[in-house]
Amino acid sequence: MYAVFVSGGKQYRVTKNQIIRLEKLNNPLGTTIEFDKILMISHKDCIKIGTPFIKGSIIKAHIQNHGRLKKIKIIKFNRRKHYKKQQGHRQNFTDVKIIDINNIIGEI
Repeated sequence: MYAVFVSGGKQYRVTKNQIIRLEKLNNPLGTTIEFDKILMISHKDCIKIGTPFIKGSIIKAHIQNHGRLKKIKIIKFNRRKHYKKQQGHRQNFTDVKIIDINNIIGEI
């Protein structure tokens, strides 16, 4: 069984007990969160697709870690024009473990 949901403007395909890295969520470590914007659920041969979301379905996840990725360097440079601009960026992330994928409406 797997599901596709939306978080932080991105879509993620998850299965039960999978650990995924999301955009930073403002919840403390150790809390359980629920995602209700589920686009699709697949179970064996049956697929249920929402329009745009499946009403009544929930994905439960446990927050395991917060952190920041490696720094990326942004360099803009024009040769012979005396132009050089440097910038760095570190993206915040949250690691979550998918506990359960519930389809409250009924089994597919």
